[in-house]
Amino acid sequence: MESYLTSIIKQFEYYKSLGDKTFNQLTFDEISWQSSEDSNSISIIAKHMVGNMLSRWTNFLAEDGEKSWRNREDEFIASYTSKEDMIASWESGWHCLFKGITPLTTPDLETIIYIRNEGHTVLEAINRQLAHYSYHIGQIVFLGKLLKGEDWESLSIPKGQSSTYNTKKFNQEKSRKHFTDDL
Repeated sequence: MESYLTSIIKQFEYYKSLGDKTFNQLTFDEISWQSSEDSNSISIIAKHMVGNMLSRWTNFLAEDGEKSWRNREDEFIASYTSKEDMIASWESGWHCLFKGITPLTTPDLETIIYIRNEGHTVLEAINRQLAHYSYHIGQIVFLGKLLKGEDWESLSIPKGQSSTYNTKKFNQEKSRKHFTDDL
């Protein structure tokens, strides 16, 4: 289980990096773009993720993950005034997450915590949040790619380059490592 803790931190770092790399390609106007009044912009999705992270990971071993101070409905109202403002908020959410999970030990994974009074093991709560964040980061990346069109810089293996990538990988010696170690 110690390898799970190391791996899960790398997984969260990986998904954060996909968001970071998407933000780096976009202007504030692009980050704020909404396809309709009822849709979420990249900045709104990021704001929701930050609200969730701060609520879920603040004192998560001792307090319910849905904090009384969280205003989830407000997370879906555009309020960032600049790209820098949004990124600072984004960083605060990720800082809270990593501060919460980095000190965990294997025995902590079976500890019961609560989210809206529903008991989860810490392991289940981590998996729940990884799935939630990867879902939203997929939305962020998709919107970024849609907005940039031909100017989008691929965050993974670019179209048409799978064979080249695989040839490079299979020309290396087999090794045991996390897939993000080379990113």
